[in-house]
Amino acid sequence: MTKISIVSPCFNEELNVAACCERVRGIMEQELPGLDYEHIFVDNYSTDGTLDILRRLAADDYRVKVILNSRNYGPFRSTFNALRSATGDAVLVMLPVDMQDPPELIPQFVRLWQDGKKIVRGKRVSRAEGFVMRTVRRAYYRFLHRLADIDIPVDTAEFQLLDRQVLDALLQRSDHYPYIRGLIADIGFANETATVPYQWRERHDGFSKNRLINLIDQGLNGVISFTSAPLRVGALVGFVLAILSLAYGTIQLVLNLINDTAPAGIATLIVALFFFSGVQLFFIGLLGEYVAAIHQQVRRGAQVIERETINIEK
Repeated sequence: MTKISIVSPCFNEELNVAACCERVRGIMEQELPGLDYEHIFVDNYSTDGTLDILRRLAADDYRVKVILNSRNYGPFRSTFNALRSATGDAVLVMLPVDMQDPPELIPQFVRLWQDGKKIVRGKRVSRAEGFVMRTVRRAYYRFLHRLADIDIPVDTAEFQLLDRQVLDALLQRSDHYPYIRGLIADIGFANETATVPYQWRERHDGFSKNRLINLIDQGLNGVISFTSAPLRVGALVGFVLAILSLAYGTIQLVLNLINDTAPAGIATLIVALFFFSGVQLFFIGLLGEYVAAIHQQVRRGAQVIERETINIEK
């Protein structure tokens, strides 16, 4: 029997995990009754009642499978690790338990996959969130799309259904901090990909545990993983500033030879010193982000350490 795997990362989501599980179960049994499925929850060391709820759900239904991490590894690393335990013929990469990505689209995703599509991706054409965050996300997606060395679709996250062939290719990648949507885009199959537009809804309940600093970290990871453009911009800016500085120094030398007096430009020199120092520190920090990413990658530590699994056969 054809089997669909669904992966849901969670952290302190006691208000949402049961509702997400029930919603998925109802959709699969009512709209896709001829298919088997498994729902893999990966818990990032929750400290509320999430763990007890997951144990109960797994005890009541063998199709509910649980991975308990030894600490909070974040949504991307924990999701990528959970994909290794997926046994389906097609896999929904990430369905967050807050259900902002609507599980009601799963039947449409599956039918497109059954029609021959290797990748079915959801596209967030609108967002039920504040103007500032909506604008920032929109700008970031387009910024990354323009700079990336590959075609990373705008307004697309990990809410994607992958054929088993694509998943196997994805899992061959060894990445300590995987930017999953970029890795999927890098695999290809552009002519065998379908896009389903939808509205990114408000959370089912509770509040997001993905803080601003986490969003910035995830955004930087996407830029660093798939483009070297910032480094090239830094080199270009440094070259231009060096030329301008050389020209300015030459002009001052000529004026000193003509007038035989030192110009009273101390304030200008101080401002220039701080300006150039700030530019240097900025690009040194940017270079440090790349070095840190390389450092994490070459250390080859475990991407995720699992402390317990439920209903999962390794």
